Amino acid sequence: MFATLLGGLPLPDGHDGTQVDDAIEAVVRAQVQSGLEPITDGRLRDPGFAAWKGSVAGWRFAASLTDRAVKQALPGPFTLGRRGAAAERAARTLALADQLRHEVEALAAAGCPMVEIEEAEAHLIGEDEGERALFREAHARLTEGIEGTHLSLSIVGEAAWSAGVETILAAPYASLAVDLIHGPDNWNLVTRTPGDRGIIVGALGNREAIDEPKEVLLWAANNAASTKGRGLTRVGIGSAGSYANLTWAAALRKIEALGNVARLAELPPAELAKHVDPKSISAKSGAIGRPARRRPRG
Repeated sequence: MFATLLGGLPLPDGHDGTQVDDAIEAVVRAQVQSGLEPITDGRLRDPGFAAWKGSVAGWRFAASLTDRAVKQALPGPFTLGRRGAAAERAARTLALADQLRHEVEALAAAGCPMVEIEEAEAHLIGEDEGERALFREAHARLTEGIEGTHLSLSIVGEAAWSAGVETILAAPYASLAVDLIHGPDNWNLVTRTPGDRGIIVGALGNREAIDEPKEVLLWAANNAASTKGRGLTRVGIGSAGSYANLTWAAALRKIEALGNVARLAELPPAELAKHVDPKSISAKSGAIGRPARRRPRG
């Protein structure tokens, strides 16, 4: 199992934002020391995806700081297309999908091992057939012909389960990342994702003073691993929500917690039992997620 971030980080202590490269070096170092991989640049260079075009240079810099795998996050076309007038949103969304494909191709050619496409507004698809069709077509265009990199679809924020698994998983993404704190019904996507696709469970929330216990994070990872014969090698544990608004101390604590859970998950059961409280985990339900309810139409 691996651990990775699904969102941004705050500026490390001692950095005021004027020297972005130095701040990125600090967040990369913190992730490496905590055992995370793939690494991110903390989204310090482009926090709101305002300058996602030309991301190769930023990725190259972050990758030069470590021998671990470094991924690059890009905004999803469905979410990005909602920025602007509603009248031409469909055409704009599809045009953006084509532009994003070119960006992914450039990253793959540069050697980027993983590109994460973040859809923050997929929960707005719902049962609207037009929205479902737009999401499917946009992601089909984005992923068409992409080779040489691992493409991951990240569903953050509220649950997108009402769109239907056939919509969310229509494009050939190698893995699916989901926020299980702000969108617990995303568990329904996890349990229906084919076992040959990876799952990243965003289970460590972005509350400043509160962390989910390591037992709950382990439960989430093992639950994802048990679905469709996936196994722990295809499962990652991640952040749920951006950490950008936290203090650096809180963000660092969470980074270290993610790395610790990934290490614990690799221990033999007898050794793992020495590090966790088995009574804190219910076999029937966890502190995050809810059991599947009705299956949405479509």
